[in-house]
Amino acid sequence: MPGTEAPAALGGARHAQRFPRMTAHPPEGYRPNVGIVLFNRAGRVFAGRRIGLPDAWQMPQGGIDAGERPEDAAYRELLEEVGTDRAELVAMTEGWLHYDLPPDIAGRMGVRGQAQKWALMRFTGNDRDIDITRDSKPEFDDWGWFAPTELLARIVAFKKPVYGQVLSAFADRLAKGDTA
Repeated sequence: MPGTEAPAALGGARHAQRFPRMTAHPPEGYRPNVGIVLFNRAGRVFAGRRIGLPDAWQMPQGGIDAGERPEDAAYRELLEEVGTDRAELVAMTEGWLHYDLPPDIAGRMGVRGQAQKWALMRFTGNDRDIDITRDSKPEFDDWGWFAPTELLARIVAFKKPVYGQVLSAFADRLAKGDTA
């Protein structure tokens, strides 16, 4: 909801941020996309560092193909970007969250921003099951498991409000780790 502050677990009122509004459909001019909150047994969240961008960490995400269900896109993107299919879907956001891209990126992509449905997925494998170089065009050059607050500190500014809302929405389940 607009104006909602981050809960204490994600920085609390001292680091308040305005969350974007969730919508029933992707807004006009926004690319339909799926984001993945992949968590391990300890409740830590996977993030990869974008190739060529040393300070740009993000959770896996990618476009939804025409006729593809968001759930199916999440499994496809997980395999493409993380190099594993060792996960099970726990939950999906009911609506779409969106963010505006910086003008240079928006111009290259031909869209105003991205509209995302988010999948919470429990990692069922071991770290050796992750292979970020599996795809012919890898997106990440490094990866790790992060506590939600640590992850938020690493995310590029234009994605932070969406990440804050997603991590807040899934906070109870992330805190339970493997029992979510």
